[in-house]
Amino acid sequence: MVSEGASANPALRTSSTVGSKKMNRLINIGFRKIGSWARSQDGIEFSLSKPADTRNILQSFVSEGIVLYVGKTTQTLGKRIYGYHNPGPTQSTNIKGNKRIKSLLADGKEVDIYALPDNGLLYFGAFHINLAAGLEDSIVKTLNPIWNKTGTAKK
Repeated sequence: MVSEGASANPALRTSSTVGSKKMNRLINIGFRKIGSWARSQDGIEFSLSKPADTRNILQSFVSEGIVLYVGKTTQTLGKRIYGYHNPGPTQSTNIKGNKRIKSLLADGKEVDIYALPDNGLLYFGAFHINLAAGLEDSIVKTLNPIWNKTGTAKK
């Protein structure tokens, strides 16, 4: 007998546990939920609870506690997220993200947006270090989100 809330499939329990540990690693360094995706008549829409004009930020898409994607932007957060909402014909990352978000939402799953803004306090001598640019590669390599190119998503 499986206790309430537990999965009968051990692989799902393992995936969920690993996903939670990865999510905790992001939260422990300062990632916070700032928005979410929802279905709309035109496909998908997003809402952000923080100002959308933040630049130099790491964003992450998370569903059911699993980190799906981590990316950086030097654009405003609102403009970057809008790219997933309404991708241009040559924006392959945005096109894939849009399709994947739609698929999860169609399956009744939530897709949350987490972010880690650059507070502007990190310097090397007189030079500002872009926190998003400095952390993205390491986070993606360590957490291996399935939607990142280095992840395990099928092309």
